[in-house]
Amino acid sequence: MELYIKLVDVILPVFFVIGIGYYLGRKDPNFNTDFITTLAGNVGTPAMIFYTITSTGVTLDTFIEFFTYALIIIGGFAAIGLIVLAIMKKDVVSELPPLILPNTGNMGIPICLFAYGTEGLGIASAIASVIILLHFTLGVLLAKKSFSLKILITNMPIYGIIAAVIVLYYDWDVPGFVVNTTFLLTYATIFLVLMSLGIALTKLKVVSWLNASILSGVRIIIGPIIGFGFIQYLNLSGVAAGVLLIQSAMPSAILTYLVGSMYSCNLQ
Repeated sequence: MELYIKLVDVILPVFFVIGIGYYLGRKDPNFNTDFITTLAGNVGTPAMIFYTITSTGVTLDTFIEFFTYALIIIGGFAAIGLIVLAIMKKDVVSELPPLILPNTGNMGIPICLFAYGTEGLGIASAIASVIILLHFTLGVLLAKKSFSLKILITNMPIYGIIAAVIVLYYDWDVPGFVVNTTFLLTYATIFLVLMSLGIALTKLKVVSWLNASILSGVRIIIGPIIGFGFIQYLNLSGVAAGVLLIQSAMPSAILTYLVGSMYSCNLQ
């Protein structure tokens, strides 16, 4: 019984905020989320990455460890994803990113926070950092069919990752006003991105429910299976195992849709 109560405590707040966004999107189909996207992408997400990595007790070794774990797990997602897409005769360029890039940011981070507190938040952010980097490297590469250095160097969350790694490397003490500012921005960003996810759900159109169901099922099934297998192989336990499993089990990131829409050759 306690387990179910814990699950409700962890998941309900996330879906409640998503529900607020969904309600707003249904009430006003023209609801403009440009402000939320701009604020979260250019200010909130870099601040959240910096705060969660530098102020939650994560060491440089832990960051590198889980950054590496995430890369390995994504490699497993990619291998199975390529096989599934080949069997279904689907376009790898457009269909692979949703299979290999889970929603570790605006869903995974809040769930890990509610489940494991600030310790889980730091580890979850290390994993989410990998996904953010891949969105704006591999994701853009597949969408544009060419690599754009300009897009990479103008992506603010990447600078949040770099700044956090520098602080960890030199073991600097972050000034109190920086901690407090990024703390406020972190929790504001979590709320905003969850709400914007709910709004985005009202605007997405499904072309084929069968294909969408199969691919969504693959994402939901292979994620926890690969994550659990990797956890068993490394003999992880406690917060580390829990966060890794949660992040592996997340559904496809909404950012794959946004990156595809922004950079697809077919849309330009």
